[in-house]
Amino acid sequence: MTFPTIGITLDSEEPGGYSAFPWYALRRNYCDAVGRAGGLPLPLPHHPEFAGDYLDRLDGLIVTGGAFDVNPTLFGATVHHDRVRLKERRTQFELAMITGALERNLPIFGICGGEQLLAVALGGTLIQHIPDEIPAPLAHEQSNPRNQAGHEITITEGSRLAAIANCRTLAVNSSHHQAVKTLPEEVIVNAIATDGVIEGIEVPGRRFCLGVQWHPEFAINPADTALFHAFIEASRP
Repeated sequence: MTFPTIGITLDSEEPGGYSAFPWYALRRNYCDAVGRAGGLPLPLPHHPEFAGDYLDRLDGLIVTGGAFDVNPTLFGATVHHDRVRLKERRTQFELAMITGALERNLPIFGICGGEQLLAVALGGTLIQHIPDEIPAPLAHEQSNPRNQAGHEITITEGSRLAAIANCRTLAVNSSHHQAVKTLPEEVIVNAIATDGVIEGIEVPGRRFCLGVQWHPEFAINPADTALFHAFIEASRP
């Protein structure tokens, strides 16, 4: 069997903690989830100038999450919330990868912050801080461990996500203070939380162009595992 090569974007950190020099980071469960689903995981350092060369060698792209935010300037906002934290080079790299993958119709799976950047690349906008824009919001930055559920979502009937998850409601983990706000017509919302926050997006007609706001790499339910299997199957050459 051929193992499709799956690029996984890394996080980056400034000196401190692991090293006295700048370093990359990635939770092991991202790579483990890809491997279990039948893919060959390949973490990607942040070199925007190499985006085309990376994409020439990849069969699919996963854009991961992290404790930082998309620059509001990228979706036309003139005011930046004081909770917004940027990692400019990472975002520049991931945006180049997403743009190139969209041009090639390469399968894309956006997770948490990766879903948000995918939405922006497709022409959408973001809520910069959920408590400021959503009345009585859920705890989207859950206090319990990330390998446990934080709240429930409802999956859109007829969506690709619904076919993959094979359910209408799902208990998910949650670790974000931003969310998708608006989307162009060709992008559909495939999941929503009970407080109205968008929890997933997809683009019909593409091989695989789907994002979720939660972290399925923790595999806390069968739908999480099914998502990775569906993505890997769509990535097979």
